Amino acid sequence: MPRPLGELEDAVMTRVWKWNRPVTVREVLEDLQQERSIAYTTVMTVLDNLHQKGWVRREAEGRAYRYEAVSTRAAYAAALMNEAWSQSDNPAAALVAFFGMMSPEQRESLTDAVRIVQGPENPGVAAGTTGR
Repeated sequence: MPRPLGELEDAVMTRVWKWNRPVTVREVLEDLQQERSIAYTTVMTVLDNLHQKGWVRREAEGRAYRYEAVSTRAAYAAALMNEAWSQSDNPAAALVAFFGMMSPEQRESLTDAVRIVQGPENPGVAAGTTGR
């Protein structure tokens, strides 16, 4: 898994993911400037770095580029969770602790996700009735 995004990289990627279309440096800059003082060249450098790291692809448009996310924010979050979980010396205990931190809504989302992954052929897995 790639390294986690830095704070500014995350702020830029948040816009790229949210807009879900190819974006220009200028568009990202103008949106970021609503929250902070930032230079065009800084945003350009961040997007270039994200391209070099494989987070975005780019296509030339005149003298500039349009940038587009390579994967989704959900895939990024999943990779971070998987990396953290794989670092544990006791994965089961890490999951129990993680589940304990979840809100009821998050646990319901988790149950829904397990149902989706298991599919209709194994409905008992999500309900914990497999006997494992």
